[in-house]
Amino acid sequence: MNVVILAAGMGKRMQSALPKVLHPLAGKPLLSHVIDTARALSPSRLCVIYGHGGDAVPESVKAPGIAFAKQEPQLGTGHAVMQAVPHLDDKVPTLVLYGDVPLTTAHSLQQLLDSAGGNKLADKLSILTVELENPTGYGRIVRENGKIVRIVEQKDATDEERTIREVNTGIMIAPTVRLKKWLKTLSNDNAQGEYYLTDIIARAVADGVEVTSAQPGAVWETLGVNSKVQLAELERIHQRNIADKLLEQGVTLADPARIDIRGTLTCGRDVAIDVNCVFEGTVDVADGATIGAHCVIRNARIAAGVQIKPFCHIEDAIIGAGSIIGPYARLRPGTELANDVHIGNFVEVKNSQIAANSKANHLAYVGDTTVGSRVNIGAGTITCNYDGVNKFRTVIEDDVFIGSDTQLVAPVRVGKGATLGAGTTLTKDAPEGQLTLSRSKQITIEGWKRPVKLKK
Repeated sequence: MNVVILAAGMGKRMQSALPKVLHPLAGKPLLSHVIDTARALSPSRLCVIYGHGGDAVPESVKAPGIAFAKQEPQLGTGHAVMQAVPHLDDKVPTLVLYGDVPLTTAHSLQQLLDSAGGNKLADKLSILTVELENPTGYGRIVRENGKIVRIVEQKDATDEERTIREVNTGIMIAPTVRLKKWLKTLSNDNAQGEYYLTDIIARAVADGVEVTSAQPGAVWETLGVNSKVQLAELERIHQRNIADKLLEQGVTLADPARIDIRGTLTCGRDVAIDVNCVFEGTVDVADGATIGAHCVIRNARIAAGVQIKPFCHIEDAIIGAGSIIGPYARLRPGTELANDVHIGNFVEVKNSQIAANSKANHLAYVGDTTVGSRVNIGAGTITCNYDGVNKFRTVIEDDVFIGSDTQLVAPVRVGKGATLGAGTTLTKDAPEGQLTLSRSKQITIEGWKRPVKLKK
């Protein structure tokens, strides 16, 4: 089929310079959600109609297989679809979607497609409708003897028509050759002075074309975004839907209403996630892992049995089985931890590999470093990897013990089994199996007295 996505609106009520369809929901633009759903239907052609915001829309979502057509000025939904006409294949039907309606499911769209006769060139027009308790503002579905005969917009409806609860969602599928013909006949003689796509319903009826309908699985699938309030409401609906799926898969969520997934989260069995955690990008959490409250995790692989304590930030990192992270730890891009590694409170690791059974439990910075197995990194230790221009690497071999408050000035190597005394500033390689230290000689000054405050 052809898919046309209308994404040219200004979105005045968003009170933002950013085009409405580029506002993020679950970490990606509203329009990207619609494009992803459309692609799930394997369309032969996909065209996005843009306008407000100029090239910001195509630049943000451009990808192979997507055509763009500019609507300028914006003269209504019918006028918008007119801009897509050169991109449409007459041999297949055309599905019209909206870039600010992000939560419609592929399943509901497939039902709509089926009601129109499937992917074959059927001589039917089908629209997605929904019944609302309060239909104010929506176009009403007018039926005669149970059959759809037209759609009337709120501003053009009579008092009797405004009592109708079945409304148009705007999403429809039509035979392309007939759609092109109907578009040419549209008029803007209405209260808004716009070309309504919904007017093609009456054209179809006049031509003897059957108009069918399908209903979505839930009302929220048809909700659009016109304000930050509506965006926030859809965000919570979407997040709760994701949370429910995780619960059904056996994940324990301390509070399903307090989790944000802005990407893809994959969990194994017996995973537990505490409140207010944010997952971004692609995160894989293996069996039995636990994630404490208030963690932010982006693009990470977390192996079985890992404990991530509260208030940790993890980005582009790999954590081996049985490791313990945090609280208040930060794992930056390039971090790779083997099994049973301990990274404690206020420890930062960046672009480093730490082998099994090593630990840095307190107040340390490990950057651009290769750490062996069974290494102890004492509190206050830092790797001095940057000279103001270039980064250099530190190598710490197996079974090393590094005393507290040590600085390792890269490039430097600490040999296997070496011990660095507390307070050492290491500027040369430390030989394996030896104690290396650098510190001033301790002295006591006899008779010294602490200063006292002078009296005024």
